[in-house]
Amino acid sequence: MTDTDGAGIVGVSTIGIPVSDQDRALAFYRDVLGLEVRVDAPLPQIGGRWIMLAPPGAAVSVSLVPAKPDAPAGVETGIRFEAVDAERAHETLAGSGTEVGEMLRWPGVPAMFAAHDPDGNRFEVVERA
Repeated sequence: MTDTDGAGIVGVSTIGIPVSDQDRALAFYRDVLGLEVRVDAPLPQIGGRWIMLAPPGAAVSVSLVPAKPDAPAGVETGIRFEAVDAERAHETLAGSGTEVGEMLRWPGVPAMFAAHDPDGNRFEVVERA
């Protein structure tokens, strides 16, 4: 598909993460993971807020969206965050009380580990190659 008429997909903007408590999730993604808040605006017509965060300088963000019956919290997000040093990120997150999995290392593959946010949403942290 080409974008000659402006109707084609041209990028990825944000990835939604369902959360049960937007304030608690905001504190985790901002204060524990170190993401910067790009948008935090009320959504009076549907309730909750539109919250977007991203690593400094990143093009793609995550949005903390209120969980609902057809989009519950506690999912495998499929998100792979990058870290300069996965071992150090693992130690830092574990020290903050974040649920983290074991460090995984395979020949030819960047070091990585799984972690969970306060709602149990799973993401991975992968060492930047």
